[in-house]
Amino acid sequence: MGTVLTRDALAAHLDELRGEGKRIVSTNGCFDILHVGHLRILKQSKELGDILVVGINSDASVKKLKGEDRPINSEDDRAELLSSLECVDIVSIFDEGTPVEFLKVVKPNIHVKGADYKPQDLEETPIVESFGGKVKILPLVPQKSTTSLVEKIRG
Repeated sequence: MGTVLTRDALAAHLDELRGEGKRIVSTNGCFDILHVGHLRILKQSKELGDILVVGINSDASVKKLKGEDRPINSEDDRAELLSSLECVDIVSIFDEGTPVEFLKVVKPNIHVKGADYKPQDLEETPIVESFGGKVKILPLVPQKSTTSLVEKIRG
């Protein structure tokens, strides 16, 4: 079971883990309604290293990105759910619209995004590469997204 850490606590903890030679993998997102697409990407991400760090957008950040009626689940609930998954080691909440500041702290060996992104289009790619890391794109699970679930519920 993982843990939820503030940005300051995250930095200190990851420095310790890096000192032990651990390979750090990161990913990020809103994770508003956890679904099988999220789970599969998280499991695949964990297989790429020793420690999986998941950055989640704060409630305010989700609202700016997704609209006034989101998030469905609070940042604390989303963080608790993610940290309870076997494949997730650490969760940290960030307020910014992009994960750039989160990644400056994490300094991952590998940063994972879903196939709805291209590395060259991501603001985070130059940051990850500046620390010697790589951005890895994983395939999405077709028809599995929070937006499609919200639309289905609203029906």
